[in-house]
Amino acid sequence: MSASPKFGGATKGRGAVSNQDGRFERLTREAVDDGWCDDVDLPPLRTQVLPDTARKVIARNTSPDIPFDRSLNPYRGCEHGCVYCFARPSHAYLGLSPGLDFETKLFAKHDAAALLRAELSARSYRCQTLQLGANTDPYQPIERRLGITRGVLEVLSACDHPVSITTKSDLVLRDLDILAPMAAKGLASVAVSVTTLDRGLARRLEPRAPTAAKRLRAIAGLAGAGVPVTVLAAPMIPALNDMELDAIIAEAAAAGATAAGYVLLRLPGEVAGLFREWLEAHYPDRAERVLSRLKASRAGALYRAEWGARHTGTGIEAQLLAARFKAALKRAGLDRARSGSRPMRTDLFRPPVPPSAQMSLF
Repeated sequence: MSASPKFGGATKGRGAVSNQDGRFERLTREAVDDGWCDDVDLPPLRTQVLPDTARKVIARNTSPDIPFDRSLNPYRGCEHGCVYCFARPSHAYLGLSPGLDFETKLFAKHDAAALLRAELSARSYRCQTLQLGANTDPYQPIERRLGITRGVLEVLSACDHPVSITTKSDLVLRDLDILAPMAAKGLASVAVSVTTLDRGLARRLEPRAPTAAKRLRAIAGLAGAGVPVTVLAAPMIPALNDMELDAIIAEAAAAGATAAGYVLLRLPGEVAGLFREWLEAHYPDRAERVLSRLKASRAGALYRAEWGARHTGTGIEAQLLAARFKAALKRAGLDRARSGSRPMRTDLFRPPVPPSAQMSLF
């Protein structure tokens, strides 16, 4: 394990506490505090953006508990720095750490729009809703400068292809000029993740993500423009933010959300160790309680990946959370399916026309 500044102490503006090696590395390193470096200030970690040279951008999945079969992620890694992010282990495939590397060494698919246009043009392509933000946030801070997500939306809009977006950023409002007309045709919806209403907890848990207030304003802005919005109270962490479930749903419904969902904290791969380090650094007084209650919701383990239960858990703890969620939906008036959950249209899709193609006379 290669440690972060201050030998395992929290790094300002970053979520992970360490830069532990990925599971595929042959060698691992472990930093040891010998007491001589307490007053040494290491330089701040800078965000690096590298090119992603993928040949295709549409990823496919056959998971029975995921409501889409295709997705597109404009970026690998995420500067929001959410310590709980289930996508962190994917950085190990790149020979990088799921820890601090995941939030400081980012990969951008600069040609995503062109690659998407080519894939949608294939004769074998069959239209279904495309999910943006299934792995990392398509509206993380570097999107403001690079505009890759906007380029993707322009391609989808031009060929009337349905899209669903998951984000925790109010930057999504920048693209209302694209999303609102698409939504009017039944081609766009957005899910906004709200983890906590506590700003102190948010600064530690997801240090570079927009505040809850900005996310609620994003919900209001989207709803006001006619874009169906779902709020995701995610992840719910026992003894840390699960007591906020009711308030999150109530605030989001008041802002205009028409549907809601929740996810129990998932700790796949290296995320379990990173989350434990984070708890010990920020909340040592309740670390064991959080982990104990999480295990009670995962049949004695920190994480279980079984289909159908990985998002909600099992046992009494998980059942109580599910019951509270159901009651919160009823109080907020979201207990009946409304426009936020309506299926999107696929019958309007028309393949992109290559720039050099001969136009038809008919």
